[in-house]
Parts: sequence; structure tokens; C-alpha cells
Amino acid sequence: MPPDTSVPDVVLRKLRLAGIVAAVIVIIIVIAGLFQRASSNEQLRNWTDEQAIPSVAILKPGVQGDMPTLDLPGRLEPYSRASLYARVSGYLKSWKVDIGAPVKAGQLLAEIETPDLDQQLMQGKADLASAQANASLAEITAKRWQLLVSSNYVSKQAADEKMGDFMTKKALADSARANLDRLQAQKNFTRIVAPFDGLVTARGTDIGALINVGNGVGQELFEVSKTNTLRVYVNVPQIYVPSIPPGTKARITVPEHPGKIYSAAVASSAQAINIASGATLMQILVDNANGELLPGAFANVSFDLPHNVVVLSVPASALMFDKSGLRVATVGPGNKVMLKTVTIMRDLGKVIELRSGLVPDDRVIENPPDGIAEGDLVRIADIAKKAGDAESVSGSSKGVY
Repeated sequence: MPPDTSVPDVVLRKLRLAGIVAAVIVIIIVIAGLFQRASSNEQLRNWTDEQAIPSVAILKPGVQGDMPTLDLPGRLEPYSRASLYARVSGYLKSWKVDIGAPVKAGQLLAEIETPDLDQQLMQGKADLASAQANASLAEITAKRWQLLVSSNYVSKQAADEKMGDFMTKKALADSARANLDRLQAQKNFTRIVAPFDGLVTARGTDIGALINVGNGVGQELFEVSKTNTLRVYVNVPQIYVPSIPPGTKARITVPEHPGKIYSAAVASSAQAINIASGATLMQILVDNANGELLPGAFANVSFDLPHNVVVLSVPASALMFDKSGLRVATVGPGNKVMLKTVTIMRDLGKVIELRSGLVPDDRVIENPPDGIAEGDLVRIADIAKKAGDAESVSGSSKGVY
């Protein structure tokens, strides 16, 4: 009777089945691990790409629809100012007025003592007298020789020589007279007088001081200023020049009289743009009959603009300057960067008023990161951020340059 082999076959089949199940489980675990690793790598890649996108804060340009005035700094200057120097050398004999004193045209301010010039005058008078005497004798001699020519006692040549000698002596006498007139004219300059009505605003000498000739070597003796009308000079930015023609009204204020406004008007313009400042020099005349305004003082000038000006403004941190010029980074469709070239109207410090380049609906990047370029993808840090509204960058329409 053959042996029974059914039991081992059953065991063998169970073992084979268990091996197959174990292999399947191992394969499933490996496949699951591979999928999990691939998913983790994809998540890490997406996270890395997301972190590479710069996060930016955006704002809208501030809008100012009405700019009725423009404030600029100015400097008060006398309507006329003369620095008085000596035309003769000597010593100051006396002075008649001090600083702050009102003077009239032609009024004596000081006298100069000139001992050297006095001696030159005496010599000049003596030279003139000698030359006149020589010329008179030569004239008498020439006339006598002319009479002798008609009697044939002397030759015509000899008579002409005497006439020539007379003309030479006469010329020498005229030269001596001119020299004496020059010295007398210089003597008149020993009196320092006021050139026009005004105030003595400076005195640079005193009794006994050595006086030298001219404004190149000698010191300034007096300064006289006409202050009943003052000139105010201001530099107007190029963009505003067409809006401020001659005759435009202006209001002037000074620190020493707070709250008081002085009315004035634009008198003239330089009609040229200064290359360094980009502005035009304008002159304003202001009445100062009561003497409240001081020449040389700082003044704030407020212009009444003839029409409204719409201006967009952004923070100074939003500006970018590179080889392409001055630009502002904005966020366009799809949160992609759009770089726009702008021009500045006024620099108010933290706020910059722009002349062109932006529209009110632009989303301006408040502080663009380094290396940002056209078309770069950005992430908006805070969509609800209101710092970019008009209130945050509007700034006052009154600026100081």
C-alpha cells in the first residue's frame, strides 16, 4: 500500500500561498513608499518655488486733484544796493552816519584826509603856471617872427619853427591843465556821499583808518540800501513756470512776523532754466514802506496758481533708478511686475509728486526688492493693505525745495 502524501502537499501549497502574499505585500509597501517620496518631493519643489516668489506690499498712488497754491523759499533783497569804496588814498577824517541811519541822495557820509593828493595839487598848479608862461612867451615870439617875414628880415622857415614851438608849448600847457583838473576831480572824491535815498546797512571804517583806492584792494567803507521796496528772488520748478507769468499774485510771510501776510506780485522772470537746479529765477516786488521786512532775510512765497493741477504721488521708497532711468515697479495682471518710467514734479522728502508715468489705478510696489525685473512673478503680502491709499502718500501740495 503506497504512503499518504496529501498532508505535505497541503502544507506546501500553504507555504507557497503565504510566500506569494508576502511578496505582494512587500511590493505594495515599496510602491507606496515610492509614491509617498515622489509626493513629498513634489510638495517640497512647490514649496521652494513658492518661497522663491518675492512677497511685496502694494499701494495706490496718492491723488491730489486741486493745487491752488505753491509754496517756495525766497530771499529778500534791497531794491537797490551800493557798496561804497574810496577813489583816493588817505586817512578817514570823519564819518557822519552809522548803520541803520536813513540818508538822502548826495548826503555826506564821510570825509577822507589826503595829504599826498594835496601836495600833488600844489605841484599841478605850479606846472600849469609854468607851462602857461612858456606858452605865452612862445606865442609872442611867433607873432613877432611872422611880422618879420613880411619885411624879409627872417625866412619863412624860421618863422614856422617859432610857430611850431608855440604850438608845442601850448599843448604842454593844455596837458598841465588836464592833469590839474584830474587831481581836482580826485579831490572831490574825498567826500563820500549817498548815491540814493536809503538806509546805511553797513559801515566798515572808522576815524583815522588808512584808506586805499578801489574795490580790489581797499575795504568797503559803507553800504547803502534802498529798502522802501524789496526784491524777492525765488527758483520756480520748470513744470510750474507756465503757470506763473509776470503779474501772478503772491503772498509773502517771514518768521519774525508770524501770521502776517504781505501781498506782492511777480515782476519778471529770467526766461531761462538753470541747468543745475532745473528751475527758473523769478523776481517779486513787495512794498516795504513801513520797514518791517529786512533785506537778506528768509521768506516763504506762496503763489496763486491760475488753474488746478492733478498730481499723483508715491513714497520715495517706491522709486527705482538704474541705467534705464527713473522707474516705478507696479503689479499687473497675473501678479506680474510691470516697470513704468516716471518723471518727478516735486520732491517733498518722503513723498514724491510725479509729473507723468502712472495712472490712479496702478498698484505700486511700495519697496521693490533688489533685482526685480519686468515680468517677474510676485506675491502680494497683504491684499487688504490700505497704506497705499491716497491718504498714505497724498502729502501736502505745499513743498520746500
